[in-house]
Amino acid sequence: MRLDVLVARGAARLARAGSPSARLDAEVLLCHVLGVDRTWLYTWGDREAPRLERARFEALLAARAIGRPVAYLTGEREFWGLRLATAPSTLIPRPDTEALVEAALARAVAPQGRLLDLGTGTGAIALAFASERPGWRVLGVDLRPEAVALARCNAERLGIANAEFRQSDWFVALTGEAFELIVANPPYVAEDDPHLSIGDVRFEPHGALVAEAQGLADLLHLVREACNHLEPGGWLLLEHGFDQAAAVRRALVAAGYGEVASLHDLAGHERVSLGRQR
Repeated sequence: MRLDVLVARGAARLARAGSPSARLDAEVLLCHVLGVDRTWLYTWGDREAPRLERARFEALLAARAIGRPVAYLTGEREFWGLRLATAPSTLIPRPDTEALVEAALARAVAPQGRLLDLGTGTGAIALAFASERPGWRVLGVDLRPEAVALARCNAERLGIANAEFRQSDWFVALTGEAFELIVANPPYVAEDDPHLSIGDVRFEPHGALVAEAQGLADLLHLVREACNHLEPGGWLLLEHGFDQAAAVRRALVAAGYGEVASLHDLAGHERVSLGRQR
């Protein structure tokens, strides 16, 4: 069977299963199996699919058809132009989070400084920032040792030397350390959120998604504690749900931060709220 026919049939199967990006999913999975990029696939789509690769592709299609995320099936996801290894123990990096990276970069005007990424997961935010600010020292921390190991692996694969990763329950292992920038994409989904039963999030780690107090518990904890680890004039930047910006701004103001504001993601939602240490 020709490769282009195989992709078309795979896309049709995924569309019937309810995938919102069926054609893209099929192309990415076949490229992964063949070890090629999508440009190659478009150019050589009239070639015959080898039998072994076809069988592997069919197995991946079956897994995707029941909802397993493409990023877990291929073991990687691109973020900020960086190809990151992924694993079911961490959240999948998403384009919305690039708004947090952009906001941090806009405030990293000095040639040197320190940035802390809390709940780093794959290391996506820390590594994106570090790749753009080689004069800064970047620290990513995560509660889960498997996430720390994955982030370190990504740093090594990408050759990013100014980022390091440690295990810590938020600020617990950071006594006495202070930073010019602190960023976080913490759990912020409410336990009863209906979106937890659809899409990729069904397969992502529950603890990295869900927080108490209608999703606000971790956000409010970070607002309270970050002031003890910010240099004077330093910034705290938090990603949150599309309907949580007002609550996070109120918490920042109540905690004494200045220049409090919220920023929009690509979809126009208030996705990042921030404040400055007075």
